[in-house]
Amino acid sequence: MALFFVIVFVNSDIISNNTYFKIKPMKKLVLASFLLTIPLLAVCQNGEKFVNDLLSKMTLDEKIGQLNQYTSDGAATGKITVDAEKEKQIREGKVGSMLNVMGVDKTRALQEVAIQSRLHIPLLFGLDVIHGLRTTFPIPLAEAASWDMWLMEKSARIAATEASAYGIHWTFAPMVDIARDPRWGRVMEGAGEDTYFGCLAARARVKGFQGAGLGNTDAIMACAKHFAAYGAAVGGRDYNSVDMSLRQLNETYLPPFRAAVESGVATLMNSFNDINGIPATANSYILRDKLKKEWNFKGFVVSDWGSIGEMIPHGYAKDSYDAAKKAILAGSDMDMESRCYRDNLKQLVADGRVPVSFIDDAVKRILLKKYELGLFKDPFRFCNEQRQQQQTNNADNRKAAREIGEKSVVLLENKPVNGKPLLPLSKKNMTLALIGPFAKATVENHGFWSVAFPDDAQRIVSLYDGIALQLDKSSTLLYTKGCNVKDEDTSNFGAAVDLANKADVVILSLGEAPDMSGEAKSRSSIRLPGVQEDLLKRVCATGKPVILLISAGRPLVFNWAADNVPAILYTWWLGTEAGNSIADVLFGEYNPAGKLPMSFPRTEGQIPIYYNHYSTGRPAKNDDDKNYVSAYIDLQNSPRYAFGYGLSYTSFDIANLKLSSDKLKIKGDKLKVTVDVKNTGNYDGEEVVQLYVRDLVGSVVRPVRELKGFQKIFLKKGEMRNVEFTLSPDDLKFYNNDLQHINESGEYDLFVGNSSQAALKGHFELTE
Repeated sequence: MALFFVIVFVNSDIISNNTYFKIKPMKKLVLASFLLTIPLLAVCQNGEKFVNDLLSKMTLDEKIGQLNQYTSDGAATGKITVDAEKEKQIREGKVGSMLNVMGVDKTRALQEVAIQSRLHIPLLFGLDVIHGLRTTFPIPLAEAASWDMWLMEKSARIAATEASAYGIHWTFAPMVDIARDPRWGRVMEGAGEDTYFGCLAARARVKGFQGAGLGNTDAIMACAKHFAAYGAAVGGRDYNSVDMSLRQLNETYLPPFRAAVESGVATLMNSFNDINGIPATANSYILRDKLKKEWNFKGFVVSDWGSIGEMIPHGYAKDSYDAAKKAILAGSDMDMESRCYRDNLKQLVADGRVPVSFIDDAVKRILLKKYELGLFKDPFRFCNEQRQQQQTNNADNRKAAREIGEKSVVLLENKPVNGKPLLPLSKKNMTLALIGPFAKATVENHGFWSVAFPDDAQRIVSLYDGIALQLDKSSTLLYTKGCNVKDEDTSNFGAAVDLANKADVVILSLGEAPDMSGEAKSRSSIRLPGVQEDLLKRVCATGKPVILLISAGRPLVFNWAADNVPAILYTWWLGTEAGNSIADVLFGEYNPAGKLPMSFPRTEGQIPIYYNHYSTGRPAKNDDDKNYVSAYIDLQNSPRYAFGYGLSYTSFDIANLKLSSDKLKIKGDKLKVTVDVKNTGNYDGEEVVQLYVRDLVGSVVRPVRELKGFQKIFLKKGEMRNVEFTLSPDDLKFYNNDLQHINESGEYDLFVGNSSQAALKGHFELTE
């Protein structure tokens, strides 16, 4: 056997922190064995060449092992398979990835086991880092309300930095499902109802998680999920079926995934639903035809938790043998927790039901990502204790969370009280009554899909503390809980009324509990739970000015409050710095500029509701038109609050709409659209200027409006700025009935304003 002499270069931070070589004495022989493979790695400059060479050395059992992902034995979102031999299987090379393992001590320990396998193939460690790790940011839907893609990228970048420091290689985010039904609890994970907006959010979050590229120790693999159309589950019921045309699928639900792929996303995750009768986990149309062929996706696809095995109760697979066959042939590469691949793929190959080439393709995709992460050169490069300590209480990260929290708040109402808007509040000479089940909440502010730490209750800023920190000494802050979130107990109503009567202004913090939105958290009624609305009515009856703060993971229905409460802030779940972020908005330290990423219904009977719906042959002229048109006889058609809506403490005038031409040629032309935006109020502030178009006549019916651009601008009071948009023919393409992505010549209306109900109107023609 030839001998190789190599010089191994290790990152200086690894050497200085002496973490790479912190192996227990009994493990030194393992490390020495692993280092013998480095000469082979040194001559394999190309990842493809390295992976092909490694693959040629693997047995079928070892290949199948790479396709299996197991969880730790901690809390999970699915049934945990009790398996006392996980470490034995890892040592034998029969596991490719672990999830729900966090912390450099834990990941290092399991990685040491993995490199004892015959070919020393390292593990991937995945975790649901959905909106932060140690520093929790606003839930993704709240971040979307900022309409600030740079901030959304920034929060993902910080999350990746913290997660990688805790030994994580891979996050199961971003969720890029388009969601038009707020009964579906997982709306909290995404960017809302609009496809154009969702594509931008997908790009921003992928870029944030993956940073300058895989291989950097602060970059983790992103995972666009859930592929596909999970947000269209019938009835808003989680895990339910999806039934839609392929045109709708391609035009509305697939583009954010394609945007993620074009942004270099490392992985995709299957969705639980079937699409037109075929479970997504075995849907070759989306996995093979679209993703891997048309989009040329080079990463790998992981099932959602147990979704391969769940094709049996779907009625699509007879047993786990049949499920494994259908999933691998369709293009699902890694099996999360169902054991279907582990238990059946070898027999499927022996029986001639699955060609080895399908397994090889899946394994290559997984190994290539391990190579790109640098795990073959240093399986412990994400196990740096000093880095973990640096990211455990990072003040800069908390500062960013506070800023992002401020910008996620949406001002829904700010009616005059005694001749002037109630908000912002003065910090001086005030007696404030803070009432509600979330007023002193801490861990609740994390919302669903957060990573729990033992000291969370001490670290998270409550609303009470955030307000108290900013109030002047001349002011007084009173508090009582008033009621619980879900039960019918009204025994504290009297104390709440007494407290309100002592105050100049009352702040009520109401909403849904964090565990009421998220996975498996569908709700048929999306009203304020329990007796919270009754408490609100009792407090309002005192005649005291009331500010309502609504914490939730989805749009809620709160018509009485919308009609009767002078000031309403939608505060979602804002994370670690929630109390400070909300206080900044209440006292005008930050002028709110959030805009809704989803339409808010008046009642559940309107759902699904979204701004970019189609017209009908009998469209209603307005909300009062009920005469043999498409309308409810007992309800207005319009949402309570429209997509893109959100107020400010100042006011903006958008005027003087100009188009560079009244014609736009299909080949190589551009149309410039300009408006003048002026801050006409008394505060400096930000406005989101939004551009919508309507294709008036098409070979298939087109939406009444489609978002095609927006700009978030800051203007000092009295300042005016000219804002310019550019439209190209590509912006106007759509899928025709033959699934061709095309332009059609014709006439378009154009709208510019500060919500999807923008009134400023222009007109142009798309021509050959």
